[in-house]
Amino acid sequence: MTIKQPIISEVTYGDNFAAELINNINNDKEKEKLLLDYPTVYIIRDKNEKEQYTVYVGETADIRRRTSQHLYEDPIKRNDWDQLSNAQHGRMFVIGHEHFNKSLTLDIENQLMMYLLSVDSIKHLNNRRTNAQNAYYTVDEMQPIISKIWRGLHRYDEKLFPLESIIRDSALFKASPFHKLTDEQLNAKRIIIDKIEHAMAQSKTGQLIFVEGEAGSGKTVLLSNLFYELNADLLKQAGTENVQPRSFLLINHDQQLTVYEQIAKKLGLDRLNPNIVSKPTRFINNHTADKKVDIILVDEAHLLWTQGKQSYRGKNQLRDLLKLAKVVVIVFDRHQILTTEEYWDKKDLIELETNAAAAGNMIQLKDQRRISADQATIDWIHSFIFNKKITSIPADKKHYQLMIAKSARSVYEKIEQHTNEQETAKSGLSRLLATFDWKYVNKKSPSNEKYWSVSDGDWSLPWNLQIKQTAKQKRENRGLAWAEQPQTIHEAGSTYTIQGFDLNFAGVIIGPSVKYRDGRVIFDPTASENKKATRNRTLANGKKINVAPELLQNELNVLLTRGVNGLFIYAVDPQLEQALLNAADAEHLID
Repeated sequence: MTIKQPIISEVTYGDNFAAELINNINNDKEKEKLLLDYPTVYIIRDKNEKEQYTVYVGETADIRRRTSQHLYEDPIKRNDWDQLSNAQHGRMFVIGHEHFNKSLTLDIENQLMMYLLSVDSIKHLNNRRTNAQNAYYTVDEMQPIISKIWRGLHRYDEKLFPLESIIRDSALFKASPFHKLTDEQLNAKRIIIDKIEHAMAQSKTGQLIFVEGEAGSGKTVLLSNLFYELNADLLKQAGTENVQPRSFLLINHDQQLTVYEQIAKKLGLDRLNPNIVSKPTRFINNHTADKKVDIILVDEAHLLWTQGKQSYRGKNQLRDLLKLAKVVVIVFDRHQILTTEEYWDKKDLIELETNAAAAGNMIQLKDQRRISADQATIDWIHSFIFNKKITSIPADKKHYQLMIAKSARSVYEKIEQHTNEQETAKSGLSRLLATFDWKYVNKKSPSNEKYWSVSDGDWSLPWNLQIKQTAKQKRENRGLAWAEQPQTIHEAGSTYTIQGFDLNFAGVIIGPSVKYRDGRVIFDPTASENKKATRNRTLANGKKINVAPELLQNELNVLLTRGVNGLFIYAVDPQLEQALLNAADAEHLID
């Protein structure tokens, strides 16, 4: 079935909007029916002198009545309408389609929110709902219709409505609270909300809700959705005295923290509290147990510190957070613990999980949604990492490309083949990554070279976050994750810049800390430059232990699970290289 083009009409947002809309219809009965009688979706935008936008997205069964409410009633009742009510350059796009019904317009509204959240030029995005719908009659038409709408809007304003491919490649898009949740995520969300409401009703404190899931299981999207929904209704009171967030969001990962800060700022959540998104140490230092907050959400909770460090004087960040909130919700993957200060004694971690399970507060996400491969391919990757075995690489019916190379240069050249504008627009970014086996000292230059580099023979590539940028590039890259910045195709990423993000294709240089001996993969701390993983850890009882092999294994796990459509591998260790080459047939070799 051919899906028709949507009808889009642009009018001035102001007193004469209705007359202008009718004039645009120009006695076209089909347009009149779709824009005035059918449900519609609409976008209101204002632009300031810095070319930054404030945008509102909505849907309605009566565009004339709803716009009048926005113009004359909402500014009186809602603080978040102050700016739009005084818009000097306000414009409105009214969108109609012959297949629009209530469920579809709500879904389209939600998708537009998700797209617009990722647009750099948007300063504020207003709407207090997440409207992703479940099954309905025309649900299969939603994505083709939204793509047609976006292309139509792009013709009106390329800055406000950039190419859809650019949107989908954004880290903000991937962490957006407006994603449609899977059945597994929806079920997890219902359980979490029920547990939160029960804890609030019972005046319980320090309740821990534990969400476990491997890389790509949708933990971040679930948490982002919860974060926005728990706070959205408070936005109408934002800026008034004594209005505090219902939930705070914490994360120790610098790149992901930047993403969440942008989401909070664009959606106006930071008006509830400037530190509604922050690092755990800052939160702990600025709150006391006698003034507990309602809810703390912790993304990538495996990055919480379990010992004192820098300005954090405590012994365990999670245990401290439990003293500061009525409910703490964490998403956790033990296979992404990367440093000694994040390491959990196995007994303590088992106790934590057991107590959460006994209270009905243990939730597991099992659907892996990142790697677009057959289960046999995913099992091969997991077996390499965790079982330390290398078996024959299976054929993949989903055409996931798992390929082995004979040099680091050939992996880099293979990645470069997937960075053309057309493929990037369609499938996303591809980047080169490496285990932390080549020296890198932050904020210090090497004595004999221009950059700290990953090298193999006469080939080398700078480590991440080193290539100098012009002032213009810095402005354009502000707020972008490492992989989103154009110059990083000429850098090698580490776990510290790529954790939590996905790529189209990932090229991974496995350094000498991963070896193959006597038919087994082994991890050699003496060959690693990752001091945060190889130094000793002092336990609470004063005993010093070395957990480097486990942490280096987790490092490999993070790197090998970034690619959505493919993974290219080169191993520096000759025996590991040969074992991988032996596991590959011609289809799985980079020539």
